[in-house]
Order: sequence, then structure tokens, then C-alpha cells
Amino acid sequence: MDIQTFDKYVALGIEYGIEYSVRIMGAIAIFIIGKWIAKKIANFIGSLLDRGGVDITLKAFIMSIVNILLLIVVILAAVKNLGIDTTSFIAILGAAGLAIGLALQGTLGNIGSGVILILFRPFEVGDTISAGGETGTVESISLFNTTLLTPDNKVILIPNSSVAGGSITNFSKKKTRRVDFVFGIGYRV
Repeated sequence: MDIQTFDKYVALGIEYGIEYSVRIMGAIAIFIIGKWIAKKIANFIGSLLDRGGVDITLKAFIMSIVNILLLIVVILAAVKNLGIDTTSFIAILGAAGLAIGLALQGTLGNIGSGVILILFRPFEVGDTISAGGETGTVESISLFNTTLLTPDNKVILIPNSSVAGGSITNFSKKKTRRVDFVFGIGYRV
């Protein structure tokens, strides 16, 4: 190899090195700044949910979903800055999302039902209810299940899809309640 060819390869290497180092630095900057902005947006949404009086469990869930979605966008932007085509990544993410959604269909149904129960509040912690074929006092409402304590001190976990999908009787909602008593009276004297 002669000196001119060597110089040509060195110059080409320096040119590519500078170009790709600028791209890599840009991708790192996009990732760091994007991650910071995603966290700020998630916190802003959390403060809006606080003002709206949304339950803390639902607030944490929404904030984490927003943060994850924004991070995916930031990562795709950083990869795109490197010069890599992100179309295939988006297709893979879509297919993976579909597969995960189908695999977690029951769990996602419970989460959706939990969100509905937390938002519409047909009952609150401490209420005595009958739902999902069980009766007891509500100890907690999470995204996946509702915990009841029965009068004989048993703890029952009911999936939220069973609670929201059926009828709910709330015995504690009103101050007064009518109670029917049936008495048998003998007719003999």
C-alpha cells in the first residue's frame, strides 16, 4: 500500500469518525434531555391529577404509563438521530404490543375495571358491599382487585373485572336502611 492510499483511508476514517461522533453525541443529548422532559411531563400530569382528586393508585399508574410512552418516543428519536431507520422498530413495537395485549387480556381487563371503579367510586374503603358473589367490608381497591373482609374475618380478593362486570350492592351508601323481618305467629290460643 502506498502512502497516498494510506492517507486517503486515514482522511476517510477521520471524516467518518467526526460525523458519527457528532451523531452519537446528538443521540446522547436527545436521550438525556428527552428523559428529563418526559419526567417533567409525567410530574405535570400527576399534579393535574392531584388537583382533580384522582386516587393515588390511579395517579401512579397513569404517570408511569405516560413516562414509559414518552421514553419510547425519546429512544426512537435518539436512534433516528444515529441514522438508523426506525420504521422496523415501530413495526416490531406494534407487534409486541399486540402480543402482550393478547397475552395479558385478563389482567388488562382487571386494570381497566380498576380504573373505572376508582374513577366512578360506586363504593369506598370501609363500605359494606355485595359484589362478585361475595359480601363484606371493603379494605382496599387496587388496579387489579378489590379486597373484602367478611363478617367472620375472612379476607376475599375479587378481580376487578368481576366486580365491575356484575351488580354491586352498597349497604353503606345511605344513612338509613329498611330492614324486613318475617315473624311466624301461631294461631293456637
